[in-house]
Amino acid sequence: MMSDLVFDKALTPADRIVLETLADHIQNSQSSQDGKAKRRVSSTGCSASSSDSEQMADLSESNVQKLKALNNPKSPDFELSAFSGFELRDLKLPSYIDQFLLQPYIAWASSVVRVKTDVIMLTHLLIYASTSIPSALILFHRFTYFHGFLHLVMQLYYIGAYTLLMHQHIHMRGVLHKRFALIDAIFPYILDPLMGHTWNTYYFHHVKHHHVEGNGPDDLSSTMRYQRDEIWDLLRYIGRFYVLVWFDLPIYFLRKGRPLMALKTFASEASSYAFYYAASRINGRAALFVYILPLMLLRVGLMVGNWGQHAFVDVEQPDSDYRSSITLIDVASNRYCYNDGYHTSHHLNPMRHWRDHPVSFLQQKETYAKEGALVFHNIDYVMITVRLMMKDYETLAKCLVPIGDQVHLSIPDRIDLLKRLTKRFSDGQIREKYPQCFRVKT
Repeated sequence: MMSDLVFDKALTPADRIVLETLADHIQNSQSSQDGKAKRRVSSTGCSASSSDSEQMADLSESNVQKLKALNNPKSPDFELSAFSGFELRDLKLPSYIDQFLLQPYIAWASSVVRVKTDVIMLTHLLIYASTSIPSALILFHRFTYFHGFLHLVMQLYYIGAYTLLMHQHIHMRGVLHKRFALIDAIFPYILDPLMGHTWNTYYFHHVKHHHVEGNGPDDLSSTMRYQRDEIWDLLRYIGRFYVLVWFDLPIYFLRKGRPLMALKTFASEASSYAFYYAASRINGRAALFVYILPLMLLRVGLMVGNWGQHAFVDVEQPDSDYRSSITLIDVASNRYCYNDGYHTSHHLNPMRHWRDHPVSFLQQKETYAKEGALVFHNIDYVMITVRLMMKDYETLAKCLVPIGDQVHLSIPDRIDLLKRLTKRFSDGQIREKYPQCFRVKT
């Protein structure tokens, strides 16, 4: 199955190391199965397969150390992230531009961000501040449909990366150095509405709700009650969030005995809608293109993405992070969206820094394999959802990077596995696996 692996030239260095490590393990396992590395007991009592296992363990540990070095500012191999489209090592600039522009910017930006690797986040914030904000102001001053359309396209291009920047922000309580805490606290209130987010709802829904429930039955974004390869189920899933999140989320917090959180959530949604209304009174067409359309499109995107993240859920252990979420090794998720592909790693530790996900994955690779976790490559969450709606399990099976016992599965076997994991949970199954959600409080 090695022929199914695709090494995209745009993979991040970390992703390339991870995928190469997995490829080596697949090749080693398949060679053993084919008899190319048959178990031969030597005079010392050691077997060839034991030697192979030791070599693979050494390779994994070596690659873990490489990844750690990339993240360690004290290591000579340290590489910070400054731009999303390429690595600094690949950037060939005239010496005077590098010396007098790039290096001074990196030195300054490294002192502004909270974690030295995260210069890329400041780069993006400066881009948004110098493009999205002026463009929006001009539209409210003098609106044209041509400019409005270009602005919307620009924002749709930004939205994915910005949302995952905010994903890091809401989990780590900021991305800038503490000297800039005020800016760190204020900029979301300016940029969030431009990127389709209502104020603070992402934080309340994702951190205070989704990570608490973990795709369980009380999770408003849970996929368990849906057939995950049916378009009608996906439309109902999106529609519920689209129309009722302003109501469902406060009610969820009330049911959980958190009235203050419910009030904050409702106030955030209500104040955002009040702001949109006020903006529409100034210039209705500008408000539509600057605020309303990004909101409408982002909310579809969020749920389509979450569907892909939690489409494959094991009926036996739906509460396992390994068996209810997936890992992606792909360009769109990891190069442009802060390693969002390592979703299982994120659920295992929501506070883990985005650059540490590949390291953690390789360190726990054997656990992932033992637990039956799924790893895909060369596909993102949106396209996983699209392929499921097309019932194109063959493409999904070819994108699967088999680990553990999955290595010996044929493509038809992989298809059967994926189909089993997308089946709707019955009420009885949910009650059996989550009895605590159905206990009557006394």
